Amino acid sequence: MHIICNHDANEGGIQVWSQIKVDAIFANYRIQSNANNEITVGLASEALLGALKSASTSTTSSSSFDTEEVVMKLAKKNDQALFSFEISGMSRVGHRLRVAHDVKIEVMRPTDVEKLKEPLCPDPDLHILLPPLQKLRTIVERMRPLSDVFAVRANNNKRLVLAISTESVRVETEWTDCRNTARDGADDEIADPDKLFTVLISTRSFLKFLNSHVVSTTTIAAICQHHCVILYVYIGDVADAGGVLTFYIPAIIDDEG
Repeated sequence: MHIICNHDANEGGIQVWSQIKVDAIFANYRIQSNANNEITVGLASEALLGALKSASTSTTSSSSFDTEEVVMKLAKKNDQALFSFEISGMSRVGHRLRVAHDVKIEVMRPTDVEKLKEPLCPDPDLHILLPPLQKLRTIVERMRPLSDVFAVRANNNKRLVLAISTESVRVETEWTDCRNTARDGADDEIADPDKLFTVLISTRSFLKFLNSHVVSTTTIAAICQHHCVILYVYIGDVADAGGVLTFYIPAIIDDEG
């Protein structure tokens, strides 16, 4: 299953292209269409989030409802296509409950689906394994009030730097033991492994990406200097991941640079 977020209104131009194994989400799955059993739909992420929150059971929530089963169906009501969520479970006092939640969708035409293309990026200068995203989030949240833009720097010798630099303040956080992962087809020896490659990006966009810490076990960053940062968030172990969320965060051009 593919989930794509690439709306023009996304702050900072961030895009998400994900591939998730069906069995990582669904216990039973059936789909049928005239387009190789594929259906592409567009929807508002806020509406989907509301339905998923209705279906979630959390020990930290105030809900008095324990979810047992969630059935998602493609349906139509009054000529409006929608995802219909049927949520069944048990109340805390032992009563069986059933909740329905509809999310409006737009079934996309094949011509519009063909226009969905991942961003074209140059070959990355390096790939580096990021520290735990929850730790990064704490650091970036402290940087955010200081600057809307910050730098991501890394080299091919395990070094990663997050930095902000303004007229009034300069802050850097550095890691020196982040493993570099192999580049596809790159058998040649790196001339200068200590050379730092830099991308300036939106602080807010990076914080949006860091919200994925709730599903991440491993995250790899690919740096295309002065162009973009590509972030691969693996759901589960890399060798047997339930899916990969790929975030594209474009560079912010420094006019003074």
